[in-house]
Amino acid sequence: MTRGQFEAEPPGWARPPTRALERQRSKRDKIIGVAMEQFAESGYEGARVEAIAVGAGVSKGAVFSYFTNKAGLFLAAYQAAVGSFSRYLDAPAEVIELGFFAVISYWLEHTPHMIGEDRIPYRVALVGNYCSDLQLKHWINQYLVREDPYGTWAFVRFGIERGEVRTDIDAVLLVSAVDWLVERCQDAMLTEELDPGLFRPATESPEGRQARVSQFVELLRGAVGIQRLPDRPEG
Repeated sequence: MTRGQFEAEPPGWARPPTRALERQRSKRDKIIGVAMEQFAESGYEGARVEAIAVGAGVSKGAVFSYFTNKAGLFLAAYQAAVGSFSRYLDAPAEVIELGFFAVISYWLEHTPHMIGEDRIPYRVALVGNYCSDLQLKHWINQYLVREDPYGTWAFVRFGIERGEVRTDIDAVLLVSAVDWLVERCQDAMLTEELDPGLFRPATESPEGRQARVSQFVELLRGAVGIQRLPDRPEG
């Protein structure tokens, strides 16, 4: 499988320090950490580089010495946020043994519980996924396709090798479909946790949430899964 050729990286794309010193790397990581907090709380447009610089204990000019512009800083923050998430095949061994769709169910079921532990990176990911700046969104898509941070390619190969995922569809399209559909389902669940009552009653039961996960997995199975004929009765 090939992912094709990609455009040159945008200015400030997670640029490494100019001097390979631990102190410089530490300062850069500090800027990214503060930036994640600012972007998570204020969004892309609302976050201010000046405030990020103050929080990191550096000058505004120092921020731009690592990241050419605000977009480059956000890309680094988004990259750090998404890179902290688990990959599909990081699921427990007993879940992986159950197969492709069981792994998807597992991650969807655990999505709301991660808000408390990983609230900031999840909010940064949401900001990036729905930012209004088309050029920035383009660079984010380039990163997701090139780096495959969720391990979707290996996961789809896993499903194909198990005989659960269709082979009559182009692999690139399969990966895109899984990434897009699962991401949108998770985003909806995360948004509901962050803003209860926005899409559904805030008092939705765990059983109702589980039913939605099961229904989503069945929809995905119908799209990319191998459809098995029912067993014929003997005789």
